[in-house]
Amino acid sequence: MARKIVITGGKGGVGKTAVCANLGIALAHRSRRVLLMDLDMGLNNLDVVMRVEDKVVFDLVDVVENRCRPSQAFIRDDAEPTLCVMPSCHLAKRQVTAEQIKRVVSRLEDNFDYVLIDCPAGIDGGFRRAVACADEAIVVVTPHLSSVRDADKTVGELVGDIPVSVVVNRVRGDLVASGEMLSVFEVFSLLGQNALGVLPESDDVNCNLRNDRYPAFDMLAANLETGKCDIFDCVTPYKGVFGRFRRKLKRNA
Repeated sequence: MARKIVITGGKGGVGKTAVCANLGIALAHRSRRVLLMDLDMGLNNLDVVMRVEDKVVFDLVDVVENRCRPSQAFIRDDAEPTLCVMPSCHLAKRQVTAEQIKRVVSRLEDNFDYVLIDCPAGIDGGFRRAVACADEAIVVVTPHLSSVRDADKTVGELVGDIPVSVVVNRVRGDLVASGEMLSVFEVFSLLGQNALGVLPESDDVNCNLRNDRYPAFDMLAANLETGKCDIFDCVTPYKGVFGRFRRKLKRNA
Protein backbone atom coordinates (compact mmCIF):
# COMPACT_ATOMS: atom_id res chain seq x y z
CA MET A 1 0.00 0.00 0.00
CA ALA A 2 1.35 3.42 -0.98
CA ARG A 3 2.39 6.18 1.36
CA LYS A 4 0.12 9.07 0.38
CA ILE A 5 1.89 12.38 1.02
CA VAL A 6 0.53 15.86 0.31
CA ILE A 7 3.16 18.51 -0.44
CA THR A 8 1.95 21.89 0.69
CA GLY A 9 3.22 25.15 2.14
CA GLY A 10 0.45 27.72 2.25
CA LYS A 11 2.27 30.51 0.45
CA GLY A 12 2.61 30.39 -3.32
CA GLY A 13 6.08 30.48 -4.84
CA VAL A 14 7.92 28.40 -2.23
CA GLY A 15 8.61 25.61 -4.72
CA LYS A 16 6.01 22.99 -3.81
CA THR A 17 5.66 21.68 -7.35
CA ALA A 18 9.43 21.53 -7.94
CA VAL A 19 9.90 19.68 -4.65
CA CYS A 20 7.11 17.24 -5.56
CA ALA A 21 8.65 16.56 -8.98
CA ASN A 22 12.28 16.23 -7.90
CA LEU A 23 11.46 14.16 -4.81
CA GLY A 24 9.48 11.83 -7.06
CA ILE A 25 12.48 11.49 -9.38
CA ALA A 26 14.81 10.78 -6.45
CA LEU A 27 12.47 8.11 -5.06
CA ALA A 28 12.01 6.51 -8.48
CA HIS A 29 15.79 6.43 -8.92
CA ARG A 30 15.78 4.30 -5.76
CA SER A 31 13.50 1.88 -7.64
CA ARG A 32 10.37 3.00 -5.81
CA ARG A 33 7.08 3.10 -7.69
CA VAL A 34 5.94 6.71 -7.56
CA LEU A 35 2.78 8.51 -8.72
CA LEU A 36 2.77 12.31 -8.88
CA MET A 37 -0.78 13.73 -8.70
CA ASP A 38 -1.56 17.35 -9.55
CA LEU A 39 -4.51 18.48 -7.41
CA ASP A 40 -4.25 22.16 -8.31
CA MET A 41 -7.41 22.56 -10.39
CA GLY A 42 -6.82 26.24 -11.10
CA LEU A 43 -3.11 26.84 -11.72
CA ASN A 44 -1.86 23.35 -12.46
CA ASN A 45 1.67 23.03 -13.86
CA LEU A 46 3.14 19.76 -12.60
CA ASP A 47 3.07 18.42 -16.16
CA VAL A 48 5.04 21.48 -17.32
CA VAL A 49 7.65 21.06 -14.58
CA MET A 50 7.97 17.38 -15.52
CA ARG A 51 8.10 18.37 -19.22
CA VAL A 52 5.26 16.04 -20.25
CA GLU A 53 2.63 18.67 -21.10
CA ASP A 54 2.59 17.65 -24.78
CA LYS A 55 1.81 14.04 -23.82
CA VAL A 56 -1.41 14.74 -21.90
CA VAL A 57 -4.42 12.93 -23.38
CA PHE A 58 -6.55 12.27 -20.28
CA ASP A 59 -6.39 13.91 -16.86
CA LEU A 60 -7.64 13.47 -13.31
CA VAL A 61 -11.10 14.85 -14.10
CA ASP A 62 -11.48 12.34 -16.93
CA VAL A 63 -10.74 9.57 -14.44
CA VAL A 64 -13.18 10.96 -11.85
CA GLU A 65 -15.93 11.26 -14.46
CA ASN A 66 -15.24 7.74 -15.82
CA ARG A 67 -14.18 8.82 -19.30
CA CYS A 68 -11.03 6.73 -18.98
CA ARG A 69 -9.32 4.22 -16.73
CA PRO A 70 -6.76 5.58 -14.25
CA SER A 71 -3.91 3.91 -16.14
CA GLN A 72 -4.91 5.81 -19.30
CA ALA A 73 -4.27 9.12 -17.52
CA PHE A 74 -0.76 8.12 -16.42
CA ILE A 75 2.20 9.66 -18.19
CA ARG A 76 5.27 7.54 -17.58
CA ASP A 77 8.58 9.36 -17.20
CA ASP A 78 11.05 8.60 -19.98
CA ALA A 79 14.08 8.47 -17.70
CA GLU A 80 12.50 6.76 -14.68
CA PRO A 81 10.08 3.99 -15.73
CA THR A 82 8.72 3.57 -12.18
CA LEU A 83 7.61 7.23 -12.09
CA CYS A 84 4.18 8.30 -13.37
CA VAL A 85 2.40 11.66 -13.54
CA MET A 86 -1.37 12.16 -13.36
CA PRO A 87 -2.09 15.70 -14.60
CA SER A 88 -4.87 17.97 -13.45
CA CYS A 89 -7.64 19.36 -15.66
CA HIS A 90 -6.33 21.56 -18.51
CA LEU A 91 -9.55 22.87 -19.98
CA ALA A 92 -11.37 24.56 -17.12
CA LYS A 93 -11.66 24.69 -13.37
CA ARG A 94 -13.91 21.76 -12.52
CA GLN A 95 -15.71 20.83 -9.33
CA VAL A 96 -14.10 17.67 -8.00
CA THR A 97 -14.70 16.55 -4.43
CA ALA A 98 -12.25 15.04 -1.99
CA GLU A 99 -14.30 11.86 -1.86
CA GLN A 100 -14.07 11.43 -5.63
CA ILE A 101 -10.29 11.79 -5.57
CA LYS A 102 -9.96 9.50 -2.56
CA ARG A 103 -11.79 6.81 -4.52
CA VAL A 104 -9.33 7.23 -7.39
CA VAL A 105 -6.35 7.02 -5.02
CA SER A 106 -7.76 3.93 -3.32
CA ARG A 107 -7.89 2.19 -6.71
CA LEU A 108 -4.26 3.02 -7.35
CA GLU A 109 -2.42 2.76 -4.04
CA ASP A 110 -1.63 -0.95 -4.31
CA ASN A 111 0.27 -0.26 -7.54
CA PHE A 112 2.64 2.32 -6.04
CA ASP A 113 4.98 2.78 -3.11
CA TYR A 114 4.41 6.55 -2.97
CA VAL A 115 1.64 8.87 -4.09
CA LEU A 116 2.92 12.45 -3.94
CA ILE A 117 0.11 15.01 -4.09
CA ASP A 118 0.93 18.50 -5.37
CA CYS A 119 -1.28 20.84 -3.32
CA PRO A 120 -2.54 24.26 -4.47
CA ALA A 121 -1.42 27.37 -2.60
CA GLY A 122 -3.48 28.67 0.31
CA ILE A 123 -5.54 26.90 2.93
CA ASP A 124 -8.96 27.04 1.28
CA GLY A 125 -11.07 24.34 -0.36
CA GLY A 126 -8.35 23.12 -2.74
CA PHE A 127 -5.96 22.65 0.17
CA ARG A 128 -8.54 20.71 2.19
CA ARG A 129 -9.39 18.52 -0.79
CA ALA A 130 -5.72 17.60 -1.28
CA VAL A 131 -5.09 16.99 2.44
CA ALA A 132 -8.13 14.73 2.70
CA CYS A 133 -6.49 12.33 0.24
CA ALA A 134 -3.22 12.03 2.19
CA ASP A 135 -1.91 10.22 5.25
CA GLU A 136 1.15 12.46 5.68
CA ALA A 137 2.11 16.05 4.87
CA ILE A 138 5.33 17.76 3.83
CA VAL A 139 5.26 21.51 4.39
CA VAL A 140 7.65 23.39 2.09
CA VAL A 141 8.95 26.70 3.41
CA THR A 142 11.65 29.18 2.40
CA PRO A 143 13.87 30.95 4.98
CA HIS A 144 11.88 34.19 4.87
CA LEU A 145 9.62 35.44 7.64
CA SER A 146 6.58 35.80 5.37
CA SER A 147 6.95 32.20 4.19
CA VAL A 148 7.51 30.93 7.75
CA ARG A 149 4.37 32.73 8.93
CA ASP A 150 2.25 31.19 6.17
CA ALA A 151 3.80 27.78 6.77
CA ASP A 152 2.96 28.09 10.46
CA LYS A 153 -0.70 28.70 9.57
CA THR A 154 -0.62 25.66 7.31
CA VAL A 155 0.92 23.53 10.05
CA GLY A 156 -1.85 24.69 12.37
CA GLU A 157 -4.43 23.36 9.90
CA LEU A 158 -2.67 19.98 9.68
CA VAL A 159 -1.48 19.14 13.20
CA GLY A 160 -3.75 16.62 14.86
CA ASP A 161 -5.00 15.21 11.57
CA ILE A 162 -1.90 13.77 9.87
CA PRO A 163 1.86 13.69 10.62
CA VAL A 164 3.69 16.81 9.42
CA SER A 165 7.31 17.20 8.26
CA VAL A 166 9.09 20.35 7.11
CA VAL A 167 11.41 20.93 4.16
CA VAL A 168 13.32 24.22 3.97
CA ASN A 169 13.73 25.13 0.31
CA ARG A 170 15.81 27.71 -1.56
CA VAL A 171 18.46 28.17 1.10
CA ARG A 172 21.31 30.47 0.08
CA GLY A 173 24.33 29.42 2.08
CA ASP A 174 26.15 32.70 1.40
CA LEU A 175 23.31 34.75 2.93
CA VAL A 176 22.95 32.43 5.92
CA ALA A 177 26.71 32.61 6.58
CA SER A 178 26.61 36.42 6.51
CA GLY A 179 23.55 36.57 8.79
CA GLU A 180 21.27 37.98 6.09
CA MET A 181 18.96 34.97 5.93
CA LEU A 182 17.32 32.82 8.57
CA SER A 183 19.22 29.60 9.27
CA VAL A 184 17.43 26.33 8.65
CA PHE A 185 17.60 25.55 12.36
CA GLU A 186 15.78 28.80 13.15
CA VAL A 187 13.08 27.86 10.64
CA PHE A 188 12.69 24.35 12.08
CA SER A 189 12.55 25.80 15.60
CA LEU A 190 9.89 28.37 14.67
CA LEU A 191 7.64 25.75 13.09
CA GLY A 192 8.22 23.10 15.74
CA GLN A 193 7.67 20.09 13.48
CA ASN A 194 9.73 17.16 12.27
CA ALA A 195 12.68 18.36 10.15
CA LEU A 196 12.77 16.33 6.94
CA GLY A 197 15.34 18.08 4.78
CA VAL A 198 17.05 21.16 3.37
CA LEU A 199 17.33 22.18 -0.29
CA PRO A 200 19.70 24.85 -1.63
CA GLU A 201 18.79 27.68 -3.96
CA SER A 202 19.63 26.88 -7.57
CA ASP A 203 19.37 28.40 -11.03
CA ASP A 204 18.83 24.93 -12.48
CA VAL A 205 15.06 24.36 -12.77
CA ASN A 206 15.25 21.11 -14.73
CA CYS A 207 13.98 17.95 -13.07
CA ASN A 208 16.61 15.30 -13.70
CA LEU A 209 19.52 13.48 -12.12
CA ARG A 210 21.96 16.10 -13.44
CA ASN A 211 20.25 18.90 -11.54
CA ASP A 212 22.83 20.51 -9.26
CA ARG A 213 20.37 20.10 -6.36
CA TYR A 214 19.97 16.35 -6.93
CA PRO A 215 22.29 15.32 -4.02
CA ALA A 216 20.03 17.30 -1.67
CA PHE A 217 16.92 15.64 -3.10
CA ASP A 218 18.55 12.22 -2.83
CA MET A 219 19.24 12.96 0.85
CA LEU A 220 15.63 14.11 1.26
CA ALA A 221 14.37 10.86 -0.29
CA ALA A 222 16.63 8.86 2.03
CA ASN A 223 15.28 10.74 5.05
CA LEU A 224 11.72 10.05 3.92
CA GLU A 225 12.44 6.35 3.57
CA THR A 226 14.48 5.81 6.73
CA GLY A 227 13.02 8.36 9.14
CA LYS A 228 16.43 10.00 9.59
CA CYS A 229 17.10 13.72 9.43
CA ASP A 230 20.37 14.21 7.62
CA ILE A 231 20.69 17.91 6.78
CA PHE A 232 22.22 18.98 3.48
CA ASP A 233 24.95 21.51 4.31
CA CYS A 234 24.44 24.72 2.33
CA VAL A 235 26.50 26.97 4.62
CA THR A 236 29.96 25.50 5.34
CA PRO A 237 31.36 26.30 1.86
CA TYR A 238 30.73 29.99 2.62
CA LYS A 239 32.51 30.09 5.98
CA GLY A 240 36.12 31.02 6.69
CA VAL A 241 38.54 32.93 4.48
CA PHE A 242 37.73 31.04 1.30
CA GLY A 243 34.05 31.17 2.20
CA ARG A 244 34.12 34.97 2.32
CA PHE A 245 35.72 34.96 -1.12
CA ARG A 246 32.96 32.66 -2.42
CA ARG A 247 30.31 34.97 -0.92
CA LYS A 248 31.78 37.93 -2.80
CA LEU A 249 31.80 35.94 -6.02
CA LYS A 250 28.19 34.90 -5.42
CA ARG A 251 27.07 38.50 -4.91
CA ASN A 252 28.81 39.62 -8.09
CA ALA A 253 27.52 36.76 -10.21
